Amino acid sequence: MGMKYENILVAVDGSKEAEWAFKKSIEIAKRHDASLNLVHVIDTRSFAAIEAYDRSIAERASSYGNELLEEYKQEADKAGVKTVNTFVEYGSPKVVIPKDIAKQVKADLIVCGATGLNAMERFLIGSVSEHITRAARCDVLVVRTDKSE
Repeated sequence: MGMKYENILVAVDGSKEAEWAFKKSIEIAKRHDASLNLVHVIDTRSFAAIEAYDRSIAERASSYGNELLEEYKQEADKAGVKTVNTFVEYGSPKVVIPKDIAKQVKADLIVCGATGLNAMERFLIGSVSEHITRAARCDVLVVRTDKSE
């Protein structure tokens, strides 16, 4: 008997890479009859500085996240995924995704996009997908985007 996934976690951030990961996760969820958990992580560090000047930034970030997830949820429903859950979380994506959310949804597969960092950035901070791969307790699928897109 082959390996069967039950709870797939996919992180979406509005990027092209994340969209490719999401589309692939729909196929996998259908093939395995698995539930799909969509998460959008609001990176609190990135707007802590701006928030001092602009109070509404946190609200805008959260309504953007909710709209994005709603759109993706509808797409997954339409495609025939039986269970689709959505989460907006706060913190550092590379910590929140593999540790907190993966545990919360009992993920047995995390699907993420290969983040488009150049070699120097990757050397300095490491891509989010790299961190997820290292920190996750379950399988991780890093989806490569088609360069011609």
